[in-house]
Order: sequence, then structure tokens, then C-alpha cells
Amino acid sequence: MKKIYYLSSCDTCKRILNELKPLDNVEIQDIKTNSITVDQINEMRNLAGSYEALFSKRARLYSERKLKDQHLEEKDYKALILEHYTFLKRPVILVNNQIFIGNSKKVVASAKEIIHS
Repeated sequence: MKKIYYLSSCDTCKRILNELKPLDNVEIQDIKTNSITVDQINEMRNLAGSYEALFSKRARLYSERKLKDQHLEEKDYKALILEHYTFLKRPVILVNNQIFIGNSKKVVASAKEIIHS
């Protein structure tokens, strides 16, 4: 299975999708218009090792809610990601039981290599 979770209003996500082309046989899900399900977040967590690895501490809501001052546990990270799409570190790329999280050049390059292999 090849799937990309991204945000259509995010310029970085759009740039990465362009870098990854062609995206034959890749399912693409805009998390703003098609919310992440419990099953999807659990699948991502199983591959990533934790919900915290999927959580974006750069989200505007993270600072607005002063979450850095709170002690967050795994259940909190999961609940926050399910509550609002901005808490998911983007993009998340799943390829044959491998996961690539975020937009660093190294992560994107590794995902591109696997997607096109």
C-alpha cells in the first residue's frame, strides 16, 4: 500500500507532492477535507512507534493552547491529532509498511526512493 496524508492548504505539502511525482498507485488523502480515522492513526502509530512521533509541535494551536507547558502522554497526542488536523506532522507517507513523517529533505528523499522502487 502507498498512501500520503497531506494538507492541501500547505505549500510545503504541495511542493513535496510535486517532488514525489509521478504518484501512480498512490492514494492521497487531504486531512483537512477527509479527517483521519482512529484506524488510520493507529496504523500510523504502529509504524512510527508512538503518537508523539506523529505530532507537530509547530502547529499554531500547540502554542495557542500552551501545550508545551503541559505534560502530554500518548493518549493526549492521539486525541489532539484526531481532534484537529493541524496536530499531525505532515506529510505522512506510508509505503509497504514503512512510514515517513515530516518534510525534512532526508525524509522526502528516502520516501521518493521507496515510492518509485
